Amino acid sequence: MTPGINSTAVPAPEDLPHQVVTATPGADNTAAPTPKDPPQVHHYTVKQGDTLSDIIQHFGLVHELKHLLSLDKKTLQEVAKMRAGKPVTLAVREDSLEQFIYHASPVEQFILSRSGGKAPFTFEKQLLAVEKSTAYASATIKNSLYLAAKDTGMSDNLIMEMAAILGWDIDFAYGIRSGDRFTIIYEEEYVDGEKLRDGDITAVHFYNDGKHHHIVSYTDSKNKKGFYSANGKSVRKPFLRNPLEFAYISSHFNPRRRHPILHEVRAHKGVDYAAARGTPVRAAGDGVITLRGRKGGYGKTVVIRHGQTYQTLYAHLSRFASKQRIGSRVKQGQVIGYVGSTGLSTGPHLHYEFRVNGVHKNPVKVKLPDAKPLPATEMKRFREAAEPLLAKLDLLSKAYLASLEGSTTAP
Repeated sequence: MTPGINSTAVPAPEDLPHQVVTATPGADNTAAPTPKDPPQVHHYTVKQGDTLSDIIQHFGLVHELKHLLSLDKKTLQEVAKMRAGKPVTLAVREDSLEQFIYHASPVEQFILSRSGGKAPFTFEKQLLAVEKSTAYASATIKNSLYLAAKDTGMSDNLIMEMAAILGWDIDFAYGIRSGDRFTIIYEEEYVDGEKLRDGDITAVHFYNDGKHHHIVSYTDSKNKKGFYSANGKSVRKPFLRNPLEFAYISSHFNPRRRHPILHEVRAHKGVDYAAARGTPVRAAGDGVITLRGRKGGYGKTVVIRHGQTYQTLYAHLSRFASKQRIGSRVKQGQVIGYVGSTGLSTGPHLHYEFRVNGVHKNPVKVKLPDAKPLPATEMKRFREAAEPLLAKLDLLSKAYLASLEGSTTAP
């Protein structure tokens, strides 16, 4: 046993009760083979620069190296992929390596096992079975969607995914009201009974400012996955309502605003979103960058053209996203820069403008182009998949409302 290494003996089976054996003339009186001692199991964490040879030598098994290094080239290449921080398990019996397991991920293992054949060791790549379970959460918003969701135990990744699904219809900086509520149905993935991670979101109900939003996941006949409203209309619209995932409006669209630095009436042709310096800024829609640089009082600025009709502007950035330039095509939601306070700015925030045919519009209230519905040929298949999810959402939402203490009839 090596000092500092977690080494435990695999427990031996209980001794059988003592029996008296009587020899019978002419019978086969060969004694049953004595079982071997169980192997010692050692656990180890791969360190930076470790190789198979390093680990084997670490456990005093130098004599096994010639057998391991005689493995075929492809196997050695697989074993050489070991990364720092990953766990390794070794089973050793009487200075003989019985098994070497590298845990590449929670669901993937590389296993070297002692062989009784010509090759001293055999190699196999094993994928563990991932089991999926349905989970759900419901909450009422008091201060923010994020805090309400965290109180249910939802992970940050799950919250961000839900916000992204709802982000085409709901402006989380302006449109959230105290008393809004949600119910979400999602998958959880397990390996050997232990939770591995959150899986996909399958359905969301969001009650916002008197309006119900029902959204379900659907994979069409061409195996393309998306999120759709109850009537089969895609929630993915050409523009996001908010270029920041979580922020609040510090200054609204106002043609008669008094400038906080210049102290004169100057039209505020956009919306200011207060956010921490360095917060990622997302392109509101697909388009082409037409300006990327300093622009007077705007400071570091990005302007994106979306077809012939729309333009968006993002100002006071601290820095730009890498590998982009004027003429670069960007996708909706792609990071184009980071919140800052360059130019005429009193503090970190994003100044965001939305133009239609060159005319400034209030980004919060402008009517955005609608999303395309599913084709008629998909609707029957969609309804068959969506109706059970919508029914379950309705049941969970009603059960949640009934559980609220002192709740009144909800709208």
